[in-house]
Amino acid sequence: MSPSQAANDPSKLAFSVTHRSVLAIAIPMTLGYLSTPLLGVVDMAVIGRLGDAALLGGIALGGIIFDLVFTTFNFLRAGTTGLTAQALGAKHDEEIKATLLRALLIALAGGLLVILLQSPIREAGQWFLGGSAEVQSATARYFDVRVLSAPFLLANYVILGWFIGLGRAGTGLLLQLFLNGLNIALSVWFVVGLNWSVEGVAFATVLSEIATTVLGLVLVLATVGRGSWPKPAVIFNRRLLIRMMALNRDIMIRSFALLYAYAFFMARSADQGDTVLAANAVLEKFIMVSGYFLDGLATSAEQLAGRSVGAKHRPAFDRTLKLTAIWSFAMAFLLSAVFYLFGPAMIDFMTTAPDVRAIGNTYLIWAVLAPLLGVLAFQMDGIYIGATWSDTMRNMMLLSLAVYIAAYYALFPLMGNHGLWLALGLFLGLRGITLLAACRGRADRTFAEA
Repeated sequence: MSPSQAANDPSKLAFSVTHRSVLAIAIPMTLGYLSTPLLGVVDMAVIGRLGDAALLGGIALGGIIFDLVFTTFNFLRAGTTGLTAQALGAKHDEEIKATLLRALLIALAGGLLVILLQSPIREAGQWFLGGSAEVQSATARYFDVRVLSAPFLLANYVILGWFIGLGRAGTGLLLQLFLNGLNIALSVWFVVGLNWSVEGVAFATVLSEIATTVLGLVLVLATVGRGSWPKPAVIFNRRLLIRMMALNRDIMIRSFALLYAYAFFMARSADQGDTVLAANAVLEKFIMVSGYFLDGLATSAEQLAGRSVGAKHRPAFDRTLKLTAIWSFAMAFLLSAVFYLFGPAMIDFMTTAPDVRAIGNTYLIWAVLAPLLGVLAFQMDGIYIGATWSDTMRNMMLLSLAVYIAAYYALFPLMGNHGLWLALGLFLGLRGITLLAACRGRADRTFAEA
């Protein structure tokens, strides 16, 4: 159906949002996201078998550098999901394909740029993170191999985002399990079987990203079928390229602000000494675990909100807002209950140091509350990404960050580490509240324009 035909008969674009349609995306993507931390555990375990602490430090620091670099390109997954879902809602088949091709071109350019700048990126990261000469050497060896995966990793961001935008969460799960499963198998083979050290872990990542890109493109071609592809004039449409770049810019700023918020938390934890830093780092893992579970529902919100905007169908949007909120809060309450009941045992599992355990239990209540404080922010991020309201999402993030930092300097002298945790809680909660407050107005304008 052409866009003009769809506009003349909006009823052909209407669709229903149900509990089943929310969970059909949320459950597979949650399982896919949960496979990612397992890969990190296996990489550390296989390198740990070599008995050299410097090698463990090398892949840990190298991983941090890559996390920082690729945070810049997180928009490729999220932005592609929102734009694809909107094209799907409008039943604009040509724009669905064009969105994929535009994003793949940006991924290719970004990946090649990372490779070209690998030396200054690595040196800046090593200077900032420090470490012994042995750790620095292991970091360089790991980085110089893994950096070759950059174009393929970014292409996989795009392909995953595109399939999520189409509502094909099962395909997204397949790609995530294939990527992480192959990576785990190759890491074990290269390091344990062939004794390749940190280069083995890095090569496993490179080969896994390449193989997943190939699989993803095969699945793309199978999904598209034998239909024609957009012409260059459509792909390089100036207005749509500018729209994509503006969306990507805003999501990138939002991602950096979020990264800075957690970096600020860890830096202020370090100011209080090694024991408090270790305890806060252990409790911060509770928040990370919450993120993996809540991200699946946020992804569902992205796809359904984007499709609603593309279809110009307000009832579907309102239903998406309601149902993803219900399931997100249900998941948050479940996570908080698990942390409350099993938090002490989880702390004991992650550290054997008695003083770290004691301090961790003192501040455990903040980790218990974190899912409830942050759940609305996760859900609303999904709504805003799908609707491509990236400017408001960016602005509310920066506002919340400013309040968080001001709150820390006001609360820490009075409450110590409790003040730091309270400031972080305010940041998590304020993000969701401000986005929710702006949501109805943005929706009214979006659907009125439609």
